[in-house]
Amino acid sequence: MRSDIMQAGMLADALARQALAVCRYYLPSGRKQGRYWICGDVYGNPGRSLFIRISGRRAGKWCDAATGEYGDLLDLIMLNRGLGFRGTLAEARSFLHMPRLPEPPVTSPHENPDVYDPVAAARRLFAASVSITGTLAERYLDSRGIELTQDHTALRFHPQCYYRNETGFEVWPAMIAAVTDLGGVITGIHRTWLDPVTFDKAPVAQPRRALGQLLGHAVHFGQLGDIAIAAEGLETALTLKMLFPNLPVFAALSAAHLGALTLPDSLQRLYVARDNDPAGWRAFNRLRSRHADRDIHALVPRLNDFNADLNTFSPDPVRQWIAGQLLPEDVPQFVSCS
Repeated sequence: MRSDIMQAGMLADALARQALAVCRYYLPSGRKQGRYWICGDVYGNPGRSLFIRISGRRAGKWCDAATGEYGDLLDLIMLNRGLGFRGTLAEARSFLHMPRLPEPPVTSPHENPDVYDPVAAARRLFAASVSITGTLAERYLDSRGIELTQDHTALRFHPQCYYRNETGFEVWPAMIAAVTDLGGVITGIHRTWLDPVTFDKAPVAQPRRALGQLLGHAVHFGQLGDIAIAAEGLETALTLKMLFPNLPVFAALSAAHLGALTLPDSLQRLYVARDNDPAGWRAFNRLRSRHADRDIHALVPRLNDFNADLNTFSPDPVRQWIAGQLLPEDVPQFVSCS
């Protein structure tokens, strides 16, 4: 898996250098406009909500304004072709005419100081952050109705986190979430920039951004066992962890990454707390089709997501709503956690 992660980074960089060719091949109905390729969605439908950067420092990065999904060109290929993690790597190698990607050499960071390593940068930022307890980040979550459980070591707070805008950098406080693989190794982070005046998200164009390798990984709350809950967003996952504190919950951070999650062999049943929109349905169906040998069930909120439900209906009604969607044999285990 570590080799796959390293190859994914190399492939993503190689695809970014050919971003225009990637877009023309996988999204032929789109069109070039300035530094972007514009299309309807990651499946290639006509429209103007999907923006892929095809030149410059952020070449290969994309965002769908209609769904909020974002990622790099590996993520786009995975969604466009409906592939799993390793299938996506194989497809990318085929596109790049790379039948085999060699193992990258193990070098000291001092041997190549000019090469930017986003995974290493993510680990440094997480290490430089502090405990979330008593910080602006905890107050932000409290404003979303979320009380942190004791198992929140994946969350930290950085009081002065750089935010890159179109002209340079700004500095805002940020909640930092560690994205890890199944072995607990940090592969990336997710940043939520915050406004110290309103205790809400910072007034910037993209108050949420990821750094590092997210594909297949997640933010984990609790030790994975034979039953777990997966969610799209961080606030949704934290809502579910608060309602069912003894159950492991993990956040994929977007619908695109939810469909690409890597599941542990020990997991026997997975409940997927998807958002109540078309992207959420597609992510759930993609995850279930990729893991056809697993027992996977959807949990559907009343509103757009379970955090919206929590703030509208309060904890007990939301807990009861979820219990009504569980298999009968799981109800005692879920309800006893409340």
